[in-house]
Amino acid sequence: MTGRSATATTARRPVQAAATIVAAVFLLVGILGFIPGITTNYGDLTFAGHHSRAMLLGVFAVSILHNLVHLLFGIVGLALARTPGGARGFLVLGGFVYLLLWVYGLVIDQNSGANFVPLNNADNWLHLALGVGMIALGWGLTAVERGRENRAA
Repeated sequence: MTGRSATATTARRPVQAAATIVAAVFLLVGILGFIPGITTNYGDLTFAGHHSRAMLLGVFAVSILHNLVHLLFGIVGLALARTPGGARGFLVLGGFVYLLLWVYGLVIDQNSGANFVPLNNADNWLHLALGVGMIALGWGLTAVERGRENRAA
């Protein structure tokens, strides 16, 4: 027995709270991408591709596919946030996905068929921030908790 109460072992951990917040933001962004006014040029929203001229908050290029990916990412994140390991995996692996998407957005021609999501410069730099931030949360919050557990032992 480690001396921990049943409540302490079943309480939500900081990494779970962070994953839940990140996932909820992805859900919100996915929903906002379908709301005219919040998404400018809504009439130009296409399913996929660089021809979509719809812009979330007038800044970030979006399409129906892009919005659906945000919604799916949010749903997966909420499901994985139910356990500490799942939450950490969502944040760290999701962060690496966003770093890969950042690199992809930098190397493709934004006016080509390769820009199927679609991506613009604002999306690219947001993806860098998301990738770094998510990985930092996943690794950092887990390391902090392990440090606390080691000191308590």
